Formats: sequence, C-alpha cells, structure tokens
Amino acid sequence: METTCDKSRGRMDTETCSIQLDLAVKEKDDSSLSRSSFTAQSQMIESVIEQFICSHCGKNFDCFSRLKTHQQIHSGEKPYSCEKCGESFSYLSNLKRHERNIHSEKKSIHGSSYDRFDTKRVHINLPHRLLPGEKPFGCTLCDKSYRKPSLLKKHQVVHTGEKPYSCDICGKSFSYVCSLKSHQISHSGEKPFSCPQCGSSFTKKANLETHLSIHAGEKPFSCPHCGKSFSQKSNLKAHVRVHTGEKPFCCDECGECFIHANSLKTHKQIHTGKRPYSCETCGKSFSRATHVKIHQRIHTGDKPYSCVTCGKCFSQKGYLKTHQVVHTGVKDFRCHVCEKSFSQASCLKKHQRIHTGEKPFSCEQCGKCFAYQKSLKEHKCVSVLK
Repeated sequence: METTCDKSRGRMDTETCSIQLDLAVKEKDDSSLSRSSFTAQSQMIESVIEQFICSHCGKNFDCFSRLKTHQQIHSGEKPYSCEKCGESFSYLSNLKRHERNIHSEKKSIHGSSYDRFDTKRVHINLPHRLLPGEKPFGCTLCDKSYRKPSLLKKHQVVHTGEKPYSCDICGKSFSYVCSLKSHQISHSGEKPFSCPQCGSSFTKKANLETHLSIHAGEKPFSCPHCGKSFSQKSNLKAHVRVHTGEKPFCCDECGECFIHANSLKTHKQIHTGKRPYSCETCGKSFSRATHVKIHQRIHTGDKPYSCVTCGKCFSQKGYLKTHQVVHTGVKDFRCHVCEKSFSQASCLKKHQRIHTGEKPFSCEQCGKCFAYQKSLKEHKCVSVLK
C-alpha cells in the first residue's frame, strides 16, 4: 500500500522519461522480435539517453526535463515560491515538502498524523522500517534526498563550505573526516599503494588508479580547442586555461598570476628565498625536490624521455615536447595581437613581451631591464669583459 512519504512525487516525469525504455521491454517480450533487433533498439535508446549531458559538470540524464531541472543547481535559479512565506526553491518537490512540513496544520508520516512539527521530528528519530527506496530527509538547497539525517548533514557541507576537521600538524581544514585521514598520510610519508608495473608508490588509491591509466595509454579527455588528449579531467581543465588565458592562482605578495597551483607554490619561494633541497654531487640548491631530481640527470646522464618518431632521448619531458614539434609542425598557440603562432605556450609568452613592453629581468649591478633572460646574461658577460 502506498503511503504519503513522497510516493507519488515526480511520478508523471518518471513515466514520461522512461516511456522509451518501457516500449523496449515490451518489444523484448514479443516472441516475434529477434534478439539482434532488440539489441539494436537498446543501443538506439542508449544513444538517445547519452544526448542529455550537463555542459557544466558532465553528468548524464535520461531525459531533457531532468537535465533542465539539474542545471538549476549551477544557475542558482529558484522558480518555485511559497505563497505563504515567500521562500523560494529550485525544485517543486522541495516546495511541496516545505509546505507540508512548515505550513500544513497536520503532518503525516507513514500514515500517522501529528499536530506539531516537533512531534513529527520525534517520530522520525524513533526506530522504524523505511519502505524500499524511501528517502525522507531532503536537502532544501538541491533535489537530493537521503535515508538517514546523518547522510543529509554530510551532504549539506557541499553547500555550506563548512570544514570542521583540521590537521593538527599543518592546520589545513577538511569537510570530511575521511579526507583529513587521507591528508595526514602525506605527513607520515606512508605510501601504501604501489604500481605493479613500475613500482611507483602513492598515498591515495585514486592517485594510483590515475597513474595506471598512463601505462594503459588511456586518454579519454580531449581539448575542444586543439584536440589534445589527457588521462585526467583535472589535467584537461588546467590545459584549457592555456587557450582561454585564465590564470586563477595569484600571488598575494606581488600579484603575479598562474595557470597552475603548483606554479604559484614554486613562485612563492622566490619571495621566501627558501631552497631546502640540495644536489649531493655539486651542492646546488633548489626550492623543490623534483627540481633536484631533474638537475641530477646532468651528472648521471640519464635521459628517460625518448621520441617515438626518431628515438632521440632527453633528460626532461619539456625538451622532448619541444623536439617533437620538428616532426609534427603543430603550432597551437597564437598571439592575439599579431596572429603569429608558436608550438609552446612559453614561446608565446616570451613573444608577447614585444607587444606589452614587459621587461622582467633586471641587472643587479646597473638596474637595466631586459625582456629575456638570455639578454640579461649577455649583458652581464659584456659588463665582466669591460
């Protein structure tokens, strides 16, 4: 027997969205329909379903109405208003829940009526069996519902931004205790997840899974501007900034902005002057451990990056990428002032100084400024000879 716990909510929309699937199942039961034609019908339905994808987050929906409803999360639109108090909601179901819980004289749960909301709350907290699929605890900010109030509370952190769990070592805060525990491994140095192919270790299982896709050669995320593919969605997002010019990570000391968070982190060490990592061979100091590792290849002669076209090897991945342009001739980075194209973003950045007049390299002796580091070095050599 159906109860009043939102059993009929969204029934019409659900039936509308699933009509194609119902037809497919009906046709499957028809003895005159062959297995192959049913498979083709299923594939056609799947292709139709795949068309309803959110352009903001990539989430899939089985019909346009659900996609449209979901997109209100991103737009912040709240088209449903309460006639009694004026409070607005993104979803009709949330408005109905609000009217039932706040303004209704009697509230009903599982067929039991209550004159006071407090009495209803006590009833909810009493142990009782929920119906299959029943989720009575709904979020007022989005359309998500949960079986337990604890799960609802955990979800609401997404909207509030609350971060109650802090690391006692570095002070960094987290929304969830599991995120804090995962973070604390970075301080212990423990890396329990190892790659069976190359032996690389990771602090998180998710990082290992991402790493394994490198060995598998999987690159499912493609750039809409240049077609370049990536194994991680986060890498694609960072790469797209090269085309858009977006630099969201800014230094609070000098105002210089960067495409990547790591670039900002490295840059900040210019202001602090810290170089805690030293080369054991020559004693040269570096701000990051990875820079020491790359530098040491000068002493060891190690060149782990090889060109698949000609076999030439390089000590750094960036050098390999620069070299590969010789074979491809691709120049994806174009100057918006003069339309000149370049194979690398760094080359475009250097070129743009011609238009901007920027001269970031200055001589410590005479104060003269230069657009390029090479020009500064040449100037210093001339000064020494004089």
